[in-house]
Amino acid sequence: MTHATPATRALLAAAPVLFVLMWATGFVVARLSAPHADPLTFLSIRFPIAGLCFVAIAVALRAPWPGSRQAFHATVAGAFLHGGYLGPVYWAVAHGMPAGVSALIVGLQPLMTAILAAWMVKEKIALRHWVGLAVGILGVALVVSPKLQSGFSGGITPITTAVNIFGALSISFGTVYQKRFATSLNLASGGAWQYVGATLAVAIPALLMEELHFDGSFDAWFALGWSVVVLSLGAITLLMLLIRLGDVGRVASLIFLVPGVSALMAYVLFGETLTPVQVLGMAVCAGAVIIVTRKWVRQP
Repeated sequence: MTHATPATRALLAAAPVLFVLMWATGFVVARLSAPHADPLTFLSIRFPIAGLCFVAIAVALRAPWPGSRQAFHATVAGAFLHGGYLGPVYWAVAHGMPAGVSALIVGLQPLMTAILAAWMVKEKIALRHWVGLAVGILGVALVVSPKLQSGFSGGITPITTAVNIFGALSISFGTVYQKRFATSLNLASGGAWQYVGATLAVAIPALLMEELHFDGSFDAWFALGWSVVVLSLGAITLLMLLIRLGDVGRVASLIFLVPGVSALMAYVLFGETLTPVQVLGMAVCAGAVIIVTRKWVRQP
């Protein structure tokens, strides 16, 4: 970083804010696309397009392509970072999980990431991480309990909550795996291989579980275009850059800002509301992540 140009330093300074804003729109896109496309089918279209964009970028920049071992690691990371994360999130939102609540559950990622990082990349873990995890679980309980429905008909149900939690675990594992095995890859050529893994992770279950519905409406195409350009290209590139330049725990701490931003966007665009108890739960979850991330911020 000592040799970074002023433009590079400015970009890095703005990257966290841009990442949070971009990432928050992902939950809004899931909500926007839900009436117009099956969730895994939508992602099965999105991921190959994004992968081809990264191939074009890599060719234009003459980026080095990874060897077979590194390509394998990039593919595995992509399967978890993109497919294993977005597949469950899109499925849960399509089955009635509010976008703001979905973002809140994924907002527990820093807690999960910190614990996984202690195991996989030997980053330090302390008592406060376990305390933060317990507080975070309490916060999620407060958020889902007022509107928790029995059965599996849709909305905030045990199954949509569990599926959303699985997505959070997947991106947590993918983040640490990326840091452990694939952080040195070129962002363009490595990103292309990541989307190979992501496509496999959603296309196979889409073929088995869905009717492959995509209605071709304006909302469907707009959601697809936004998700490819802003999310798959912009936000993911920023995430990979931040993972490369910072420790995993500090990067994941940015996620705690996303639920509030997503909830505000969902309220403006779709009229989604939160009860006072749910707002309290969101604050509790943010507090839990702060408990965890303060330790990371103080590390040299």
